[in-house]
Amino acid sequence: MGSEFHGNHDASGLRFAIVVSRFNEEVTTKLLDEAQRTLAERKAADVDVAWVPGAFEIPPVARRLAETGRYDAILCLGCVIKGETAHFEYVAGEAARGIARAGYETGVPVIFQVLAVYHAEQAAVRVTDKLNRGREGALAAIEMARLVKRLPKAQRGRARKSRSA
Repeated sequence: MGSEFHGNHDASGLRFAIVVSRFNEEVTTKLLDEAQRTLAERKAADVDVAWVPGAFEIPPVARRLAETGRYDAILCLGCVIKGETAHFEYVAGEAARGIARAGYETGVPVIFQVLAVYHAEQAAVRVTDKLNRGREGALAAIEMARLVKRLPKAQRGRARKSRSA
């Protein structure tokens, strides 16, 4: 029988970075506040915060932080609200792609919690006391950090060799 791997929501001893967008700050500060509160309640060892101008700027900062080896997970927070142009699709799509790449290419869990909504009312619903995507993102970051720590260690070059053989 094979192994089964799970994470949990115990952040004790774990270090996190949060990359948060200033654009739509009335929403992103609520995401950040709840993420920080959740990480503190779960006993995170350290939480650093990096502010960026907008959601488009989140991925390179998330990747840079992940590459330091200092953090067990990176949480990305932002809010993109659709306007009258296609700008919304480009910003939200590139933020999603870049955040995913940061995680794929560094092996550090990089959590996507960039709201992509059609109007401000939809964003407001996602940052309430009852439902807050900042809390959900923090819990996902903790769970992924714990899961990655429990997975078998990768052997350098082994996967590449077996694919090409």
